[in-house]
Amino acid sequence: MAMTKADIVEALYEKIGFSKKEAADLVELVFDTIKTTLSQGQKIKISGFGNFVVREKRSRIGRNPQTGESIEIGARRVLTFRPSQVLRAEVNSSLEGAVVTQVAADEDEDDEGTA
Repeated sequence: MAMTKADIVEALYEKIGFSKKEAADLVELVFDTIKTTLSQGQKIKISGFGNFVVREKRSRIGRNPQTGESIEIGARRVLTFRPSQVLRAEVNSSLEGAVVTQVAADEDEDDEGTA
């Protein structure tokens, strides 16, 4: 399940006590600021979360996989996100807990089969 903008608005409403309209306006303002900054080619760094970076890619020759024909792929901008070490650790710690739980469950099943 994915978190939506509406979920973020609801979280602000519940946790901070803003009205739903204020929370929605705040979320829109934050996202509009992020979009504007990135569209200007600037980097966004959010401490403890990560970096959003716009990179320029040159034009290059590519190949149509169906026909094998060479085509030029135009220059473009690409958006990349690099998570911070804090975010990586948080994501991986929750994953490690799930793996440990699954391993323990598998071991319990093995013990039951040998009894």
